[in-house]
Amino acid sequence: MLNRTSITARNNVTVTGEGAKTLVLAHGFGCDQRVWQYVVPALSKRYTLVLFDYVGSGRSQLSAFSQARYATLEGYAQDVVEICKTLDLSDVHFVGHSVSATIGQLAALEIPERIASQIMICPSPCFLNVGPEYQGGFERADLEELIELMDRNYIGWAHYLAPLVMGPESSEQLIGELSESFCSTDPVVAKVFARATFFADYRHLLPRVTPPALLLQSQVDSLASPAVGRYMHARMPQSTLRELPCVGHCTHMTHPETIIREIDAWLGQSS
Repeated sequence: MLNRTSITARNNVTVTGEGAKTLVLAHGFGCDQRVWQYVVPALSKRYTLVLFDYVGSGRSQLSAFSQARYATLEGYAQDVVEICKTLDLSDVHFVGHSVSATIGQLAALEIPERIASQIMICPSPCFLNVGPEYQGGFERADLEELIELMDRNYIGWAHYLAPLVMGPESSEQLIGELSESFCSTDPVVAKVFARATFFADYRHLLPRVTPPALLLQSQVDSLASPAVGRYMHARMPQSTLRELPCVGHCTHMTHPETIIREIDAWLGQSS
């Protein structure tokens, strides 16, 4: 039996809004639930929102971090499963940014009865280039170099990665917010999450995804190109792909109105 207080404290769970439909908002690598601040005010007027931090991120309980558990994305998916069970959530619309799209897929395979649909913002099942049939965006050597930079100069790594993730048209304020989020994450935890995120290949999950899925893809994204979104859409039977006129990997921060509009349309809610 899961202890509600311990789970909600462990993952710094926040519930807001009083809508009939429930959205679980799951942040990506190096972030925490604060990245949703640009969409929460509007969405909370129409939906019940469940926000949280993965163990090791944000204001979660760092003492709960286990390198063995969180060395793979299955460990982060277990956080989602335990939150849903603890709060007894049903008919959840899981909104996952970046790697959290895959984490949501893993969770949905374990608790399909609780997940109504998935909304994937700039998703990628694999960030690696794997032969001519799949170009995830990065060579393994490049990612190994990025991990080594984390060891040598963690602050420098954060300042290098933030503008790459946000995109060339992003404001200094947004880049600064993301960089600060990276810097506030414990370096040991960040390295474990980075390896779990960037060296994984979960393409085999795509045909097994049963809940309907909305893929929201930026037209210009240095981490997950439109080709990745098309690859996923072609292999997910119940998927809808929307290529958005956006630049960057964090469209919920850079283009919140667009993301809100797409979520409302997907859930049949007029703004």
